[in-house]
Amino acid sequence: MKIFKILFTLLILLCNISAAQAKFTNSDDYRIEYLNLDWWQQYNDPVLTGYITTAFHNNQDLKIAALNVKQSQQVVKQAFANQLPQLRFQGDISKDISASDVKFGDVVIHDYNQSNFFLPLTMSYEIDIWGENYLKTKSIKKQLEMVKENERASYIALTSAVASQYFNLIKLDKLVKIQEELLKLQTEIVRLEEIKYNNGLCPISELLDEKQNLTGFQEELNTYNESRAIVGRELGVLTGQREKDLTEMPRNDYSSVSIICLPKNINAEVIQYRPDYLKAEDYLEKIGIDVKVARRDFLPKFILYGQAGFNAYSLGNIFGNHTFKSGFGVLPVIDLFTGGAKTAHLKYKKLELEKARQIYERTILTSIQEVNNSLNTAITRDLNYKESLKRYSLEQEKFALADKKYNIGAKSVLDRMKDEKKLLNAEKDKINSQINYVISTVNIYKAVGGKDFTKIDDSL
Repeated sequence: MKIFKILFTLLILLCNISAAQAKFTNSDDYRIEYLNLDWWQQYNDPVLTGYITTAFHNNQDLKIAALNVKQSQQVVKQAFANQLPQLRFQGDISKDISASDVKFGDVVIHDYNQSNFFLPLTMSYEIDIWGENYLKTKSIKKQLEMVKENERASYIALTSAVASQYFNLIKLDKLVKIQEELLKLQTEIVRLEEIKYNNGLCPISELLDEKQNLTGFQEELNTYNESRAIVGRELGVLTGQREKDLTEMPRNDYSSVSIICLPKNINAEVIQYRPDYLKAEDYLEKIGIDVKVARRDFLPKFILYGQAGFNAYSLGNIFGNHTFKSGFGVLPVIDLFTGGAKTAHLKYKKLELEKARQIYERTILTSIQEVNNSLNTAITRDLNYKESLKRYSLEQEKFALADKKYNIGAKSVLDRMKDEKKLLNAEKDKINSQINYVISTVNIYKAVGGKDFTKIDDSL
């Protein structure tokens, strides 16, 4: 009965190990950190952070990424299980029926038939002398880390897309409002030009030019309305909201948009935060482990096996005296000839390792490029925004002078309206430049791997 007790003790131990493994791998607390709400709160817009939180709960891409992680966790458990002894019940109930006589030496049994009931517990365990099974589990864990980096990349891409579309929606609201003012103003200009033309005070070409401008303003307004509807729907899809009117999604006014200052430079080491960099690093380590596994596959394996149960020739006596049966042993296994399969597998893994090195180097280069490109784009848009502010300020001064001339009768109402039209167009340029700059700061955040790039230099 000692072997039976040993097998039963192993079963209890394996259950405890499996439960501990499950408890370790099922933690979901890290996902809320992927949102990085501390960063998004720097834009001082509760509506924006509300959308990001809503996307966290509703977005299907994030749910798919989470399911991929959970699937990979189960694969790790499967690999870990291969390091443990296997215990199973495999019964054998048979009956040998024969019409012939069976002879055992001088003893003859006429019309031989026999029933057999064998109910054993079977345990097998591959003794991991070379650490091959441990390395296989370690390789699968690296694969899990890669899947987690894919999940984090999904969070960074989603939150950045939500923020970009949200700011675009604010921009389009303001542009539509200004364009409606321009359209109303241009309609009045056309009316006054028609009066001038009818009184012989302007050529027909001047009237036609203003009518042409009116159609252009109407076309531009139609485009803004279309873009606003599309952006609203896209924001609805990103946040997983299907029932509400997506063209009327709540947002703050343009005047509430905050400006984030750019750092003078960003340390190249910032790429260590990027999911693609960490994934390439994990992949390189994983393939290195796989090469070790392929080498150790040439070594002999030793399988420890044991069996304990009851064996009887009648069901009623299965648990009777002298029916307990047990045995154990060690089974050495080595492949003497596999047709070169193991050698080919090792060479394949070595080539895969070299490919992983190249992927890693390429990821470093592209990561640095994307960080620098996003920073340069943001710097350029910041400069353009400042220039548009100057241009808008100068246009305001010009309009103030035109207004004074109008008030003293030195400028007609028609000329004043044309000056106002120039001011509104300059304001549109300012709005476009400002929101484009704000979105460029979102793109830097995405390029540096979801970190607060305004504090990165201090942390490195």
